[in-house]
Amino acid sequence: MRGRALKLSAPRRLVNDLMRFSIGIPRVTVQRRMNLGSLVRARMSLHAKPSWTVLFLKGYALLAQEMPELRRAYVKFPWPQLYEYPLSVASIAHEREYDGERVVLLSLIKDPEHRPIAELETLIQVARSRPVLEVKEFRRALGIARIPTPIRRLLMWLGLNIGRQRANRFGTFQLSVYSGLGAESLNPLTPLTTLLNYGLIGQDGSVNVRIHYDHRVMDGANVARALERFEKILNGAVADEVKLLGQSASVAAGREDFNR
Repeated sequence: MRGRALKLSAPRRLVNDLMRFSIGIPRVTVQRRMNLGSLVRARMSLHAKPSWTVLFLKGYALLAQEMPELRRAYVKFPWPQLYEYPLSVASIAHEREYDGERVVLLSLIKDPEHRPIAELETLIQVARSRPVLEVKEFRRALGIARIPTPIRRLLMWLGLNIGRQRANRFGTFQLSVYSGLGAESLNPLTPLTTLLNYGLIGQDGSVNVRIHYDHRVMDGANVARALERFEKILNGAVADEVKLLGQSASVAAGREDFNR
């Protein structure tokens, strides 16, 4: 059958390269069925609700702050070793349109554990809405995609295997979610130590949450305990911060009414 050949776009070359470096990682998945009722109720009380992406991002960053294993990476230069970072750098996957094509691009958020939910929401909305070439990480990635393949892949290998550079270029963990489209990703690939995703969230707060992890860095029991603690953080510290957002909004509304 006669078809037509399509040239790989810059974003598709980036995905191909990331898959090339991801395919050899011994990745395992651990899933926990969570009940996030406390967080659901706190979120529903707000008029301007923060996205679930932001809430999971903040909770996972707080979890990684407690568990250094989630801030470690397996690197190969100058020899195989684990490298531990003092803080997290989140890599967030976004679907954007570029040159008439729907593509996936990654933005980075440094130190999300110490950023308020409102600030994280703003950073993610900027990455989702600002013109692609105005987002620093998108612009840099698309520029790298135009470098000849052998040089591009060498640069990516160095970025992934030099400990001090890896987090700055790729992050310490990735968050990639399709639940907003009514679907779940069961076997995503990433070159990072962990990838977090979750399924559809029920009205009662029930949801499947998964951590896909590099078995060279940690073991399944660590991840199972991490998911148990993650559920408590989401229903505790994150839900408490969401409640404070509601209180702050009520105070601001009261001041506005008083000044009219």
